[in-house]
Amino acid sequence: MASEKILKLDEENFEEAIKSGVILVDFYADWCGPCRMLAPVLEQVVIDLESIAKIGKLDIDKSHKIANIHRVTSVPTMILFKEGNEVNRLVGLLEAEGIIDFVKAAL
Repeated sequence: MASEKILKLDEENFEEAIKSGVILVDFYADWCGPCRMLAPVLEQVVIDLESIAKIGKLDIDKSHKIANIHRVTSVPTMILFKEGNEVNRLVGLLEAEGIIDFVKAAL
């Protein structure tokens, strides 16, 4: 199942998750309608990007310190990290193809 491939990130495991390789982190909130609409899109994206990038989700309400460090001011925000460094970011809702193209273009 795809959702098992999406990493659940928090203040305990975030730095470890982003420090090596490529990972797209979805900064979201449970109360955010567009965030809920993005969830099934990421279920598809994780399958399509499996060989080149990981996908993670971070709840900004539970991990507000990390959201502040990365200047996440609206949700959903997706930040692409490579070897621990931010490569690029997307704000708002996007279709699967747009997210996949975004990740591939940044690598």
